[in-house]
Amino acid sequence: QCDKAFSLNSNLITHQRTHTGEKPYQCSQCDKAFSQNGDLIKHQRTHSGEKPYQCSQCDKAFSGKGDLINHQRIHSGEKTYQCSQCDKAFSLNSNLKTHQRTHTGEKPYQCS
Repeated sequence: QCDKAFSLNSNLITHQRTHTGEKPYQCSQCDKAFSQNGDLIKHQRTHSGEKPYQCSQCDKAFSGKGDLINHQRIHSGEKTYQCSQCDKAFSLNSNLKTHQRTHTGEKPYQCS
């Protein structure tokens, strides 16, 4: 369905779910389902409140490793997401995407 190739069959199967929409990992506590088991495990922490990823520089803890990594950029000052239109850089991709609207004029939130 696309040109991606993988060295492991299991990675191919996981990727193919992005095309099929298959979500075989069902949460037992709500109606959410996921294409990858790791996403289910992270989601289940919203029910349990478990936050196993602790920041070593402050008292914040996170349910996902990626959330901790993003948070640690606050302490390090690392800004990996560079705007291609100007010299601004951001620590979070979501902040870059919001900033880019200043260049495109996009206003996605319409009052109804």
